[in-house]
Amino acid sequence: MVNPVTVVPEEQHFLLSSLSPSRAQRRLALAVVLALCIAFVITDSLLSAIQLGRIEAFVPAYATAMFVTDLITAVLLFAQFAILRSRALLAIASGYLFTALIVIAWLLTFPGIFAPNGLLGAGLQSTSWLYTLWHAGFAMFVITYSLLKDADPAKRLWQGSVGVAILASVAMTAAVVCLVTFIVTAGDALLPRINLDPVHFSILWLYIATCLVLLSIVAVIVLWIRQRSVLDLWLMVVMCAYVIEITLIAFPIPVRFSFGWYAGRFFGLMSGSLLLFVLLYEITFLYGQLVRAVFAQRREREARLMIGDAVAATIAHEVKQPLSGMITNADAGLRWLDRSKPDLDEAKAAFKQIVTDGHRAGAVIGSIRAIFKRDVRNRTSLDVNDLIGEALVLARGELQKHRILVRTEPNKQLPQVTGDRIQLRQVLLNLITNAIDSMADKDEPRVLSVKSDVHADGGVKVSVADTGLGLGSHDIDRIFDPLFTTKSDGMGMGLSICRSIIEAHDGRIWVAPNKPQGAVFEFVLLADGGTHEPRWSSERDAEAAPGPFATLWPTVVSRFVSTRPSQPTPLIDL
Repeated sequence: MVNPVTVVPEEQHFLLSSLSPSRAQRRLALAVVLALCIAFVITDSLLSAIQLGRIEAFVPAYATAMFVTDLITAVLLFAQFAILRSRALLAIASGYLFTALIVIAWLLTFPGIFAPNGLLGAGLQSTSWLYTLWHAGFAMFVITYSLLKDADPAKRLWQGSVGVAILASVAMTAAVVCLVTFIVTAGDALLPRINLDPVHFSILWLYIATCLVLLSIVAVIVLWIRQRSVLDLWLMVVMCAYVIEITLIAFPIPVRFSFGWYAGRFFGLMSGSLLLFVLLYEITFLYGQLVRAVFAQRREREARLMIGDAVAATIAHEVKQPLSGMITNADAGLRWLDRSKPDLDEAKAAFKQIVTDGHRAGAVIGSIRAIFKRDVRNRTSLDVNDLIGEALVLARGELQKHRILVRTEPNKQLPQVTGDRIQLRQVLLNLITNAIDSMADKDEPRVLSVKSDVHADGGVKVSVADTGLGLGSHDIDRIFDPLFTTKSDGMGMGLSICRSIIEAHDGRIWVAPNKPQGAVFEFVLLADGGTHEPRWSSERDAEAAPGPFATLWPTVVSRFVSTRPSQPTPLIDL
């Protein structure tokens, strides 16, 4: 048997033996007790005196059901003891095992089932005394459980081997049952007379039943005083069912096979099944939690792998531009030095540009870290027109290489925006670079149009339009998704980074077809002091806004939702 690691019970707040009952659980337990009491009142006052006659199959069926339910309950409680090592759990588990075993002896000695006077050498009194010891013994086990769970911590927890403790408890409980059965059957002639005949009870049974009821009530009171857990709550319900069972069997007419006697057995079966139902529900609930935890752990592991891949792709994508510039300038500087008459001024300028690109690469990495950290300390008041100029200067080499005509339409009345200069400049540079790539393999005209204007809500709107290949209708909704690209050598991170940066600045970005050809990317930033919600200029713009149920993308800590094209504004007259 596995020997689990010792666990402090107070740390297991999800098990019945340590979980405090909720208000709903208390109400449910109260409802069950009230239902049992109503059924008891109806049965005892109206039907209990009705004599039904003997049903041969009833007693074996009842005993079998009691044995199975009590044995399964004992096994589940022993399993909880193996986890928590609580002596109290060991006691109540032994109590349910005691009832499961003694019911076998009760069935074997019952008159007329296997023999006229029962097996095992039983006499007329054996079955009734076994029933008495059965119910008195279980009540004592419940009281012992209640007293042990509040004992000194050094005594409350079992310090030895769990397997040894369970095997010892099973052996001792079985030995007690065997001893009790032997005494009752062997000394039947010496026992006080509870039965007058196989059907009728003597007046002594009324006194014994009263003592059993009082003992069960004492168990309920002790549980009530020391109530801590859901297990305590449902054990009180079980003992209430015990009280009803004994009362129905003994009062008002102490006789076997009456309606009250059969009803009492039904309540006995209910008392044996209640805790089993609760434990099975607990197992189902915990299994569901385990499955959800496994899936959550798997998703978290996959998310971490995606984070690693996406971070690497993000850094590679963003650092690629300054590194390409450094390589180009280094080649140019070497060519200036390799001349028969080196041009030191041009070489010095090329090397200075390498230094500038190196600083820019460092700034880009810093901006990527800021995206993850949502750092607002580097945000300052910015002129969007200046950012557009800086981005065009950085892309000047590629623009000239591909003979692209640049048209700028800056609005001189733009308000200032608050943001991270490096991040916003990187957004513009990514959009411009994508426009260049879209027009690189296309015949003229190759026109890049960059426009700034005041948005309807008072913010700043920037448009980057090209006359390139454009986007397919099936690509527009996915163009901002991470790792989605329309380029053969693309990483699929540029536009997702752009979107994360813009949304981190409380703005929004979208794409639409350009007329007559190409695509136009537009984004809106709040002006300085703007804290209101943007007013969408059209219904299509509103659809392009990030929805409230957008999901989180771990690499950019941002929302990615489907983007629908807004109605494009003509930027250039071709």
